[in-house]
This record gives sequence, structure tokens and C-alpha cells, in this order.
Amino acid sequence: MLATRIRRWKSVALATAAVLVGLTAPALTATPAAATTTAYDSTYYKNAVGKTGTSLKSSLHTIISSQTKISYSAVWNALKVTDQDPNNSSNVILLYSGVSRSKSLNGGDVGDWNREHTWAKSHGDFGEVTGPGTDLHHLRACDVQVNSTRGNLDFDNGGSTVTNGGGSLVDSDSFQPRAADRGDVARMILYMAVRYEGDDGFADLEPNEKVGNGSNPYMGKLSVLKAWNEADPPSAFEENRNQVIYDTYQHNRNPFIDHPEWVEAIW
Repeated sequence: MLATRIRRWKSVALATAAVLVGLTAPALTATPAAATTTAYDSTYYKNAVGKTGTSLKSSLHTIISSQTKISYSAVWNALKVTDQDPNNSSNVILLYSGVSRSKSLNGGDVGDWNREHTWAKSHGDFGEVTGPGTDLHHLRACDVQVNSTRGNLDFDNGGSTVTNGGGSLVDSDSFQPRAADRGDVARMILYMAVRYEGDDGFADLEPNEKVGNGSNPYMGKLSVLKAWNEADPPSAFEENRNQVIYDTYQHNRNPFIDHPEWVEAIW
């Protein structure tokens, strides 16, 4: 059962002062993520609720680091459950393209889907090792060719259309997912930055304001990821996925799906 979410949406007023002084009206921006409450606030998140900044990040790290780890080979079957098409139980929904594809077409050939690491494996050099390399909170089913196009690129706005990418864009140093997946990607990346802090034998993963991070344990651009989190709130698909991972596989949660406003509270 999904956690109960009660949003207290903040009202937004249009400013008129700028017009009075002859200034150009600013471009529209996403409304900051609204405060939420969930059924887990008094239990799972009890030591994090009410905190901000580094204190909140530290508390969440402690909470979500308690998890069951699975092997990389086990990820195949797990994704068939976590990424299942709600309208067709024989299919999975592919990240970036939004395509519904048969669960049986998992592999490495054209027309197959494979395991996309949204936090690219080379950004921290963790490969496919049990831990960050197998963490379902950032692994998604993805078309083989679209996955190859994304490669290990950082995330940013702009670029040219990705073939069969559902509206995703790519350039020489960055990748922009289709609009419906941008918030999902942001929350997966920021989960990884909180979960892996360098205290478990793996690199300290952190977001930054750069693209072209290469093999460094960083992923950019943070300002863009924050904007994506606000513009594309958690969907029912994303919330269900979080619940399935918690109930069936890792027994930890992505806090930014439950509380998207915590992105701004930390960063």
C-alpha cells in the first residue's frame, strides 16, 4: 500500500512591481515542491523529520543505508517487477523513451532492454559490484540503444533529439531525459548522493554543477536536477516502484520520492 501523501500546496502570486518599474517579466519557473506527510514519518523517517541541510542529509543517510543488497544478475528479475507496465503485466516501461516492452526482451541486442545505471558506473568506478552497482533505486529498464546513447553523460538541458528516445535530448557532454522522466532521474541521482557517502568502501557520490565529470564520483548539474525535481513531481508509477523496492527487495526507500521538498532542504 502506497504511503499516504497529503500535499499542502503553497499559493503563488504573480508579481506586478516589476511591470511598474518597466522591467521585463521573468520567465516562468517550477513551483517549489510542496511539503508532504507520509505514513512513514513517525516510523521510518522519525529521526529525519524536522531537520534541514547537512543534519537532514546525515539522518537520511543513516536511515536508508540499512538495506538488503542483491546481486547484479538478480537485478534482471527485480526490474521485471519494479518497472512493470501498470497496463500490461507482461511488459516493463522503459526509462527515457517511455516505451512499453515485453519483459522477455531483456538482453543486449537491438530491440532489447537492459539495465541502466542512472548514476553512471564510471562516476565513482563502482561497476556492477553489489552495492551501488546493483542498487535498484537508480537502476531502470532501458532500451539498449538509448542506454548506449546516454552512456556515462551527466544530466543537463539541451541537445539534439535521441533516436527513439521519447523526446530525450543529447549533446557531447550531457543528456536530457524526456519531460516525464526528468524528476524521476533527479530523485534517483540525489538518492545515490545521500546513500553513498564514502563510509562503506565505495566512493562518496556527490552532485555538482559540472558536466563532463568523467570518472570522478560526481554527477551534474545539481541546479538542473533540482529544477527537474520541482517541475516533474513523483508519479504513481514512481511511488509504486519505491514501495515495491521497500517491501520486496532492499527494504529501504528513496526519501525524495516520499518527500520531494527535502531536495531543496538539503541542497
